[in-house]
Amino acid sequence: MSCFRLATANALPAGSGTRALRLLANGSHRELAFARRQFAKAVEGGSGPKKSNGTFKLGLLGAVVGAATGSVYTFYTRWTDGNSHKEHEETKPTRVDGLPSGVRITKRYVNPKDTSGLDIVLFQFQTCPFCCKVRAFLDYMGISYSVVEVDAVLRQDIRWSSVKKVPMVLIRQQDGRYVQMVDSSAIVSLIATYLQDKRTDIGELAQFYPHTSFFDDDGKKKLDILNKYFLMYRDHTPKGVTKEAEELDRKWRTWADSHLVHLISPNCYQTIGESLETFEWFSQAGEWDVHFPKWERDMMVYCGATAMWAIAKILKRRHALTDDVRSHMYDALDQWTAELKKRNTKFMGGKQPSLADLSVFGVLSSMEGCQTFKDSLQNTGIGKWFYDVKALVEKNRGQLHRERIEGIAAVA
Repeated sequence: MSCFRLATANALPAGSGTRALRLLANGSHRELAFARRQFAKAVEGGSGPKKSNGTFKLGLLGAVVGAATGSVYTFYTRWTDGNSHKEHEETKPTRVDGLPSGVRITKRYVNPKDTSGLDIVLFQFQTCPFCCKVRAFLDYMGISYSVVEVDAVLRQDIRWSSVKKVPMVLIRQQDGRYVQMVDSSAIVSLIATYLQDKRTDIGELAQFYPHTSFFDDDGKKKLDILNKYFLMYRDHTPKGVTKEAEELDRKWRTWADSHLVHLISPNCYQTIGESLETFEWFSQAGEWDVHFPKWERDMMVYCGATAMWAIAKILKRRHALTDDVRSHMYDALDQWTAELKKRNTKFMGGKQPSLADLSVFGVLSSMEGCQTFKDSLQNTGIGKWFYDVKALVEKNRGQLHRERIEGIAAVA
């Protein structure tokens, strides 16, 4: 047995050596390939002008140490996370027995015309683009729902959840339990599917939207929601819904998530002054002074504005935006309005807003009180479409109850 294998075997718990070495062998091929390339370069270098023997040995030693270090790190990460090597692993939505202890409902939207029969609790940041998407859909469909306004810094109201992001919804099933759903597009698709055909329990429909794992181009493991842009029809496609319309809807919903939303932060937080102005509007729109103590509200504004100003710089580089970030926003909005003009329709859905219309509207409404939005109204033709959608959303929205119901008891 080589010294390396012997040292590895002695470092492992009893009985685990075979499995560990198998993981090591499977997981370190890239590091070993790198070492081979370095070794080959070193050998090829010997055929040219002769280099000092010490330089060759140092280069070879560095390649071997680098490969060994990478192999040990790969082994360690895979040993500590037994599922890190798995791809296309599916995890079904979580079900909980009742509302978690201490959940603080900050407001409710109640629509007496709501016939959905759904009991929905939305965990959100008021001005989060993805949360705005969900609210735009629920409001336009005239669905009643409760809201838990989450502190964007402390996030105390979602400490009970293994998933620490919003939007998140709890939707009551027929058996009284709640199914937990995350991801704005998956939430919209799930509820839209249910509204098309209510014969299947919402909890059962949620199983068609599991988390699935995959590896990106950099080899990092990622999670996403399967089928999140698809509506799951039970027997047949509803009357009046064409394949072309479905594909168009999915295309622009995806565009809203993968492109449009990424332009908001670099624009709204491009300077510290604009970032503070944006967060002051967030505080006003989210009624932070009502729902949170003053110290917590101030922390959310000043810490949030500073953090997002720094993050905006990173996002600008990540998405390859120029210093003129406004121009990227204008180009995106011109792309949307050009498509409407091409189709010669009031909305992307025709005479009425589609899920794509509501998604794009939701994303844009998150910055409605910001300077970026004001500039966009002046420099693009987005205004008429935006306010046409807004009028319908507000018309169908339920009545707002600003009550705050604290300390809801947990269901045993």
